[in-house]
Amino acid sequence: MKKFLLGTVAVIAVGMTVPALAADLGARGYTNKAPPYVAQAYNYWTGFYIGGHLGGAFSSDNNFNGLVSGSNNDGRFLGGVQVGADYQFAQNWVVGIEGQYSWLGNNNSVIFPGGFIYTNNQRAIGSVTGRVGFAWGPALLYAKGGYAFSDNSESLSLLGTPVAFTLDSGHRDGYTVGAGLEYMFAPNWSAKIEYQYYNFGDTRFVTPTALAPLGSFTNDDHTVKVGLNYRINWGNLAPARY
Repeated sequence: MKKFLLGTVAVIAVGMTVPALAADLGARGYTNKAPPYVAQAYNYWTGFYIGGHLGGAFSSDNNFNGLVSGSNNDGRFLGGVQVGADYQFAQNWVVGIEGQYSWLGNNNSVIFPGGFIYTNNQRAIGSVTGRVGFAWGPALLYAKGGYAFSDNSESLSLLGTPVAFTLDSGHRDGYTVGAGLEYMFAPNWSAKIEYQYYNFGDTRFVTPTALAPLGSFTNDDHTVKVGLNYRINWGNLAPARY
């Protein structure tokens, strides 16, 4: 009887041990996988910026049907400010919007036959543009385009005496296109070089009637600028998934 009881206890003990061992063996079959590696790509361009620029402006040489010589293609100094915002996406692409205002030096003058002198004191030009660019690291190559405006103060004189006149357009509103290269050379600081073309349409004299037959003249500016921007970047490190 004693042996029978001892054998029964042994069988029960073995029966309790086997499930525990099976549970241990089953647990070893599962492993926790490490999370996939996520590389980090630095987002240089997302954020706001404000800055300034210097450069030169050159207007087209207006020629009224070959009868008029002009001095309006002479180079003029310009300097101004810009403010904008950019958004970097898909690692290498940047879109943005920018407002720019440039003060201009010197006047544009056109001398007509008979002694008439037309002067356009173009005091400033500005623009509101969108831009799109391709970035590789801290460098950004971009194109831009949008609305342009011109701050004009105009006069016409004959032998030194002011003469009343009318034009068929105000040539104050127009369009602009351009391209440039910008480089982030320090945290929050970038430098750029940019070409920008402004066009304010063609203008024709209505009065004095002596000038009306001479045709129209183009109001445009070719500009080259170097600039400096301070950037408030909110992009920081943006995950790039593989």
